Amino acid sequence: MNTATFFTVVQDDVALVEERMRAQTGAEHHPDLRVALEHLLSAGGKRIRPTLVFLIGRMLGAPKEKLVTLGASVEMLHTATLVHDDLIDGSLLRRGMPTLNARWSPAATVLTGDFLFSRAAKLAAETDYLPLMKLFADTLSAIVNGELTQLFAAHGLIDRANYYRRIYSKTASLFEMSALAATMVSTEDENSRSLMKTFGYEIGMAFQIMDDVLDFSGEQATIGKPVGSDLLQGLVTLPAIYYAENFPEDADVKLLSEGGWGNQERMDRLVKSIRNTEAISKAIAEARAYIDRALDAISKFPPTKERTELENLAKYIIDRST
Repeated sequence: MNTATFFTVVQDDVALVEERMRAQTGAEHHPDLRVALEHLLSAGGKRIRPTLVFLIGRMLGAPKEKLVTLGASVEMLHTATLVHDDLIDGSLLRRGMPTLNARWSPAATVLTGDFLFSRAAKLAAETDYLPLMKLFADTLSAIVNGELTQLFAAHGLIDRANYYRRIYSKTASLFEMSALAATMVSTEDENSRSLMKTFGYEIGMAFQIMDDVLDFSGEQATIGKPVGSDLLQGLVTLPAIYYAENFPEDADVKLLSEGGWGNQERMDRLVKSIRNTEAISKAIAEARAYIDRALDAISKFPPTKERTELENLAKYIIDRST
């Protein structure tokens, strides 16, 4: 069954989001900022976070203009984090296209990311709702804290609690914000806000787990980066954690925990070992459990077309291949 119909339902609205994002650079800004933003937008991406905003906002009756503004703010924030992520990781490709830092100097890349953060905050402020601005600031703080944790206290660490904190900060927090913010501009009902916050959190955690699964199970041409690239950076994700828990005496696992992730031959072997066990299927099963909890949260709302598409979005997170 094709569960990706939710993209079609909001494609015209998402086009408005991209238009609003492009409008964030004007004659008063350095011309290279427009070039950079156009490059980032042309790299594609499914715009799943603005899609989430529109489906929730439509279901709960939010004004369309607020949803466009909010969707642009969320996607601009996400884009800014990707710019800085790619620079920190030294990534030269994203979705098969050169990253900004592959074309520009580190200084120019950082400043471009900073500009995108500032425009994302400006868009959030245009919703004219102070609690949403606080939510935006708290989410940005969580993302930055997660990046610092990953940079200083995650490499070679085989630890579930650390992993869950990292993926909440880097990914689930923004899904949670998108769902909650869309509800906040729609209704003051606290129960609805709580349920949608849960929905966003659960699908966000599942989304990152599946990203980590694809790092082992995907193909380089499809995922746009080398298979096993996380391990080569010393980042131990859920499939590797499952493998390490089941095979703690594996010499490559021990090497990883001792700081040997830079040994490509050994890490390539570890990737193959992980692919030949149930570690990946166990990680997928865990992602499915998050989606089940998300579906339970959304089931509390009356049945509507938008609710059905939100359910499809949740299921798609497990089914996607990129």
